[in-house]
Amino acid sequence: MDQRPGNRSEIRDFLASRRAKITPAQAGLPTSVRRRVAGLRREEVAVLAGVSTEWYTRLEKGHIGGVSEGVLDAVARALQLDDDERTYLFDLARSSRPDSRTPSRRRDVEVPPRVQWLLDSMTMSSAFVRNGRMDVVASNPLARALLAPMFDSATVDKRGRPNIARYIFLDPGAHHFFVDWDAASIATAALLRAEAGREPRDRALRELVGELSTLSPEFRSQWAAHDVLIRHDGIKRLQHPDVGHLELTFQSLDLPLSGRAVHDLIIYTAEPGTASEDRLKLLASWAATQSRAAEPTHHSPRPGPL
Repeated sequence: MDQRPGNRSEIRDFLASRRAKITPAQAGLPTSVRRRVAGLRREEVAVLAGVSTEWYTRLEKGHIGGVSEGVLDAVARALQLDDDERTYLFDLARSSRPDSRTPSRRRDVEVPPRVQWLLDSMTMSSAFVRNGRMDVVASNPLARALLAPMFDSATVDKRGRPNIARYIFLDPGAHHFFVDWDAASIATAALLRAEAGREPRDRALRELVGELSTLSPEFRSQWAAHDVLIRHDGIKRLQHPDVGHLELTFQSLDLPLSGRAVHDLIIYTAEPGTASEDRLKLLASWAATQSRAAEPTHHSPRPGPL
């Protein structure tokens, strides 16, 4: 069950953090008033998974590379992992195999014109493409208008592309723009954690995590929680600098572009008949006018608050 040593700490911390979340009562085990930990002991997880304590202890220390899918399933059930956490555990096992290579700088996948045409055709929805590292690699005019604080942030890369994680954790303005900043930060760290399980050899991802860990105490805390999120959709509340408060629904859709590289199409829409729809329409009108401008000097005035 040996594998590259660099992956063992992630496996150890993930399994230990999940074990600590389950009480004996939740696992259907007898309770005792004298316990050192609130969660399950290793020997209790071993019993639930049908393996020896010695074997599970070795597994939790990070020796997971040669473990069968059946055993991983048993451990996932014992730890009551959800679908995303189970996928992450299997990704960790896959990346722990002896044939794993050292981290490399993965080449970015170019977004084909057909995808940009699709985005631009969605005039009443904000739409953008996000890769696994949370880079916004393509967007339509309404997305650039809606997410203007992020596109205008000093955290964009040399190509002017925003990175959602960098903006949320390193730009102080994100706390105002994202009304539910705490929820956004938790989800963002969990999405990056899932990507780290899928692509542990992505040097750019490791550099991003290192940068955020160094500069953001909030990110360090969220990263240490080892929470995992693969699919993210729901309600997003924004405080836009031009049109004010917006409550939007957002949906994430898989967008296969190349191999195993993860890309999501993210769509923001407003409920019909709401004030948020009116404000989104105002932004859409302004964005359409801007995109039709023949000369760079021909600017329409930015919309004022409603």
